[in-house]
Amino acid sequence: MKHHRTEDLAALASEMFEDIRALSADAAGVSRPAFSARETETLSYLAERARTEGLCVTEDLGRNLLFSLPEHEDSDRFTMIGSHVDSVPMGGNYDGLAGVIAGLVVLIAARRGLRALSRPVKVLAMRGEESAWFGACYIGSKLLTGTLPEGEFHAAHKGDRRSLGAHLEALGIDTAPIQAQEPLCDLSRIEAYLELHIEQGPLLVERNIPAAVVTGIRGNFRYRDIHCIGQAGHSGAVPRAYRHDPVLAFAELMHRLDSTWQHLLNTGQDLVLTSGVVGTDPTRHAIARIPDEITFSLDIRSQDAGTLDQMRRYLKDEMADIARSRGVRFELGPEVAVAPALMDPALVSGLERAMASVTGEAFSMASGGGHDAAVFAQAGVPSGMVFVRNRNGSHNPDEAMEIADFMVGVDILASYMEAAS
Repeated sequence: MKHHRTEDLAALASEMFEDIRALSADAAGVSRPAFSARETETLSYLAERARTEGLCVTEDLGRNLLFSLPEHEDSDRFTMIGSHVDSVPMGGNYDGLAGVIAGLVVLIAARRGLRALSRPVKVLAMRGEESAWFGACYIGSKLLTGTLPEGEFHAAHKGDRRSLGAHLEALGIDTAPIQAQEPLCDLSRIEAYLELHIEQGPLLVERNIPAAVVTGIRGNFRYRDIHCIGQAGHSGAVPRAYRHDPVLAFAELMHRLDSTWQHLLNTGQDLVLTSGVVGTDPTRHAIARIPDEITFSLDIRSQDAGTLDQMRRYLKDEMADIARSRGVRFELGPEVAVAPALMDPALVSGLERAMASVTGEAFSMASGGGHDAAVFAQAGVPSGMVFVRNRNGSHNPDEAMEIADFMVGVDILASYMEAAS
């Protein structure tokens, strides 16, 4: 009987995913722009399904939705299970949405008498997490925690160029407290924030594990447009000793960074680094010409703030050394940085125990991508996360989360909430 009930919940989750996919279908994948009518339509659908299941639905000051059991609607303190419903343009259907539907399934299971919640739970369906629309990420959670920077409030939408503030006002949101950086919710009422999310990398697929407990969300520092400037010359006429080749300088820098990356991993430290944009200007450079300049991006991430500081110093020292030896110069440009966010140790332990009870063995890992959980953690709310296995990465139409894996993640959350005291 219990098996059939679990199948019923899995079928319900599949139906919600597919209905919302149809609501937000684009030329490829789905598009649910932040603070748009389509995002509102998605929230309205979720509200209707929740009410059909006997859940209470309320709207907060940021026009996000909160779902709860009727007996918990007026609870002074509660655990929040949350995520976002917006997507990137022509993205996948599970990034963000899986966390909201997971929370709803936990509540529906409790409402149907299949699970018991030891503490009040509210599920948050949030607007505006993706940076694709206004260039700023985690807008919804920043509004709730009172941490939205002034510059992001005035950021222009990539399509209509209207400011974020204008879009919020069009939804009927009072922007005065937002501009004053006042939280839109009472953070002291939130005992813990939990978020389920698809994994955005390949680790769980490669290890054949359906889910994981997240230990922390990597912080980073980034340079979007580093210039390495050398001296142009004829490719056949300038001997090596007289060259000021920025391409080889860049290659040497990346080799040194890669060697240090491996050393840090070998000594148990957490690090990833990427140079995702690299190039010389094809309008000025040619196959028979030593280029005078190369531009590149650099993204360095770690769960540990000390490791990030160490890499920041190392990067500048190595650039200075290579500049001297190769006769080039590096211009870094502005740095963009985000602090790491460690998940609450007690929540991590509790979720690991819940995972062991569900799957027989706990598995934990770091999150390379950022999430709303990091914003809540940095605002002082104890936070935890569960990843669900997902093939083909995220932010693309080919996201491939299996419902069976999703239900493992749901069971981890539900088991944790049954055991929490």
